Parts: sequence; structure tokens; C-alpha cells
Amino acid sequence: MEPPITIVILAAGLGTRMKSRQAKVLHQAGGMPLVEHVVGTALALAPPDRIFLVVGHQAGQVQAAVAHRGIQFVLQADQRGTGHALLVCRERLAGQQGHLLVLYGDCPLLTAGTLRQLVEAQEQGQPAATVVTTILEDPTGYGRILRNENGTLRAIVEQKAATPDQLAVREINSGIYCFRAGLLWKHIGEIQPNNVAQEYYLTDMVEIFRRAGHFMQPLVLADSSEVLGINTRAELALVDRILRERKARQLMLDGVTIEKPETVTIDAGVTVGIDSVIGPFAQILGRTAIGEECRIGACSIVRDSRLAAGVQVAPFTMVDSCELETGVRVGPYARLRMGAHLESGAVVGNFVEVKKSRLGAKAKSQHLAYLGDATIGKGVNVGAGTITCNYDGERKHPTTIGDGAFIGSNSTLVAPVEIGAGSYVAAGSVITKNVPPDALALGRARQAIKEGWAKKRRAVAESRT
Repeated sequence: MEPPITIVILAAGLGTRMKSRQAKVLHQAGGMPLVEHVVGTALALAPPDRIFLVVGHQAGQVQAAVAHRGIQFVLQADQRGTGHALLVCRERLAGQQGHLLVLYGDCPLLTAGTLRQLVEAQEQGQPAATVVTTILEDPTGYGRILRNENGTLRAIVEQKAATPDQLAVREINSGIYCFRAGLLWKHIGEIQPNNVAQEYYLTDMVEIFRRAGHFMQPLVLADSSEVLGINTRAELALVDRILRERKARQLMLDGVTIEKPETVTIDAGVTVGIDSVIGPFAQILGRTAIGEECRIGACSIVRDSRLAAGVQVAPFTMVDSCELETGVRVGPYARLRMGAHLESGAVVGNFVEVKKSRLGAKAKSQHLAYLGDATIGKGVNVGAGTITCNYDGERKHPTTIGDGAFIGSNSTLVAPVEIGAGSYVAAGSVITKNVPPDALALGRARQAIKEGWAKKRRAVAESRT
């Protein structure tokens, strides 16, 4: 039986170098908070009841960001170093055996594969702990890894305490550990704040284990980008780019065509079916799920929406919090929002806005319309320039259009109002009363023609000059 894995994620700091009022781990990269990326990776190795997030600054907001993941939380009211963060976990975790992984809430690039590699390394040779290290061209700011002749850890020296020779070392400490849990809880109380900052450093465990007759070993990670932490907005932008490049590459490997992938923005939580095509400069955001054989046109934005197979989104179209069934076509320059639902084969064309409305199967609104708070039946045709007047200044009101109705161009439907199935509304009508099925509704003034009127008007104007 494999030893159980417990994971502690340190996320209590504010992150002063971010120059933000928001806790660092709440800043977003790849379309979700930094800490949520780390939690998602942790869940690939351990169940939620064995994942503990250490919170401090803005604890409530941090917990809310990942509460849906079902993980556990530990409060570090005073942030006094990485060792102190583990000390506040001791009461709840000291009885657990197996492996204890320590991660950071601001390292979203770390992969589950690397963590599995870390656990495997820890199981070989039975060290007290294994720490992830990497080689940097410029290691400035990081703690340096000092090795014994046999390759085990001799010390981890912080930059400000390092000698010139030690500063020349390019192998750095990532701060990501896998401990033998029993040994850690036995000895962690020996950490002392004997430093200028008077903090409890987890790096002191190297010497503490050595005194107790144990050793720690390094695991060198070839891809140093995985352990990139985030301290500034510039580093946040870099990590965001890497996450999005990873996402685009994975989608393409999974059978999605992305035209000019370097221009496309796709969030980590997005799913896209095979043989779908994503055009240049498109943005697919949030928890959007796109089916097979769809096309998302250039410069379109799709957020938190579900698109079934065969949906076509033409360029420069916005779809936000909507559901589009099989074969729907929208755009170009259309806007769908706030729970709009288009049934199979429905068509929404250029400069049409649909808000909180449902269009039945094969219903069409091709040009220049506003459809808000409306229920529109199957096969309905909505002419250009039609609007549903859903707001009276205080409340929103519904419009209902029955199956097969025809709404002429430039119609104004003053809600609340019902248009019966199979009925016609004449172009240019203002409809304020319900229309029965199969009727013709006209709501416009009678046309009058005064022959010669324009000629006489011009003559009068000329006589004044």
C-alpha cells in the first residue's frame, strides 16, 4: 500500500511587492486565481480532506475562491515565516503519516507530473525530505542550494546571508518539499527565529534533520518555469502568458484548430471539442464548454457559456453566460448575454442583442434587433429593427411570441405582450395589446399623401431669398 499524501499550500501572505490591496494569491492568471491553479494540481495527488490551505491576509476571500473544491483551511493569523506556517498546522496534522508536500499558492505553473516525480524521489533512499531545486541563469533573490560530496543537502542559504562564493551557486531552492510526515512533526518544533527578521524558516530543517541523523536531498527540475513564483505584476503577466500557451498547445494536441494561437486568449477552465476552429484574437473565458465542429470567429468573446456541436460564432460577436444548442449561428457583431438560450438551428445575425431570452428551434433574428426578457417560439422570424420594450422605468416585463409567428421590420413590442402562434405583425407596428394566433396586427398611423406639397414648399423658400 502506498503511503498517504497530505498537502499543505502556503497562501497567507499579502504580497507587498505586488503593490496591491488584494492578497497576492487572489490575482488571476490563465483566467482563475493563482491559488486555484495550485489547488487543482494538488487534487490530482490527494483527496480534498488531505489538502490544507494556510490562509492569513484576506482569509475570507481566499477561502471563498476555492471553497467549492472542498479542501481544508488553517488560519495563520500572524505571518512569521514558512516554518511558522507549518507550525500552525501541527495540531491538526501531527497525527498523519506518509508524505507531506509543501506548496505555495503563488506558483500556478507547477504540474501534477512534477509532484509525482517528487514523491517518487522521496520514496527512494528514504531521506527525511526532498526539495525541488532548479538551475537559473540569474539566481538573484533565491536561496542557494549547498550540497555535500555525496549530493545530499548541506544547507540552504538565503541570498542576504550568502557569501560571495555561495552567491555564485546557480542551483536555487524552490521551497517545494516532500517530507516524511512523522519526522517533520517530530522535529519542527526545533525551528527557532534566530535571524534578523525573527521568523521561523523551513530551510532550517536541513540542519535540524542532520543533527538528528537524517538527511535531505535535492530534486533538480529541468523546466525552471514550473517553480516561478509571482511577486510583481510583470511576473504575473509572464505566468499568464505561459499558462495560456500551455492551454492552447494542449487543445491543439487534442484536435482543436487554433488560427494564430499567439493571439488567442483561452482560460484554463475552458473545454473545446475536436475539429472545432478558433479564429485569431478570439477570447474564450471562464467555464465555457464548446462542443465538436464549432467555429469561433476572429475577435469574438465567449464567456461562461455552453455551445453544443456545430455552433458557428461569426467574428466580433460576444456571448456571455448563454447556452447555444446544436447548429446555432450567431453574428457577426451580435451580443448575447445574461442567460440567453438559443435552441437548435436558431440564427442571430449582425447587430442583434439578445438578453435573458429564449429563441426556439430555427427561430431567426438576422439584423439590428433588441430582444430582452422574451420567449420566442420555434420558426419565428423577427425582422430588422425590431425591439422588445421590456423596461417601464421601474420593472422588466416579458414578451412572448408563439411558434411560427412573423414579426415585421421595425416593429416595437411593448411588454408585457403576447404574440400568438402563426400570427403576423406588420412592419413598422407598435404593438401594445396581445395578438391572437393566426391574426394580422397593425399598429401604425394611416399613410397620407399630399401631392405637390414639396414643390410648393421649395417655391416659398425660394421667394424668401
